[in-house]
Amino acid sequence: MIVCIAGMGLIGGSLAIDLRKRGFASCIIGVDNDPQHAAIAKLGGLADETDTLENAVQRADLIILATPVDAIGSLLPRVLDLVGETQKVVTDMGSTKAGLAKLVKNHPNRRHYVAAHPMAGTEFSGPLAAMSKLFDYKCAIICDKEQSAPFALKAIRKMFKILNMKLIYMNSEEHDMSAAYVSHISHISSFALSLCVLDKEKDKKRILSLAGGGFASTVRLAKSSAEMWVPVFEQNNKYVVEVLNTYIEKLELFREYITKNQKDAVTGLIREANKIQKILS
Repeated sequence: MIVCIAGMGLIGGSLAIDLRKRGFASCIIGVDNDPQHAAIAKLGGLADETDTLENAVQRADLIILATPVDAIGSLLPRVLDLVGETQKVVTDMGSTKAGLAKLVKNHPNRRHYVAAHPMAGTEFSGPLAAMSKLFDYKCAIICDKEQSAPFALKAIRKMFKILNMKLIYMNSEEHDMSAAYVSHISHISSFALSLCVLDKEKDKKRILSLAGGGFASTVRLAKSSAEMWVPVFEQNNKYVVEVLNTYIEKLELFREYITKNQKDAVTGLIREANKIQKILS
C-alpha cells in the first residue's frame, strides 16, 4: 500500500516508522508545508519521498492527515475533492471531531473518509520527536463509522490493528466531550500550573530547584506546542469551557476547605479522588 502522510511531525512520523516496519506500507510519501520538516522526514528515513499534496493524493491508496486540527479542516475537503471515483481512503489523526464532521457531512466523497483519533502522543513535536511503538496498546477512536464506506473502515481498522491499538467507536460529539475531560483539561492544568510556578519563581529562586518527580510529571505537558493546542481549544471550546468550569469548582472547594482548616472535608475530597485508581488500574 502506498501511504501519504500529510504532517510529518510526532504523530505522522511515528506512524511512518511503524507502518513501514510492520509491513503495512510499501511506500510512504511525506507532505509538509515546513521545508525543514520535509527535509528531516526524507533524510531521516521517515518518508521514502516528499511531494505536494495533490501529487501524493493522486498516487496514494491511503491519505493520513496528521497536521494540527485547524489545518486538517482546510486539507480534508481538498483531499476529498481529489479522491474522485476511486477506492482511496482518507483519515485524520486530529483530537477534535465534531467540527470536521459538520464540515464534510454533505461532501459527495464523504464515504472515503474515516474520522479517527489515536489517543497517543508526547509533549514533544516535529519529525525529530517521531518514535517507534508510540501507539502500541493505546486506544484509537473511530467516529461516525456509519458514514464511512466498508472498504474505508476495513483499511483503517487494519492500520490500527498493525499499530497494536484497541478500537473504540463513538459519535463526533461524544468524542469531543470525552476528549475534553481526559485530554484537553490535562494540558490546560499543566499550562496553568507551570505559569503559576514560573510567576512565583521570579521572587523565590529556590522553587524550581526543589522540584521533584511529582512536579515534573504534572507539568510535563506544559512543554506541548501552542501551534497544536490553541486550535484544539478553539475547535472544542464548548466542551473545554464546560470541563474548565467543573475543574474550577473543584479547585474552589479545596481552597474553601483548606482556608477554613476543614480537615475532614479535605480528606473527603482526596478520598473521593482516589476512586480514579479503580478506573485506571
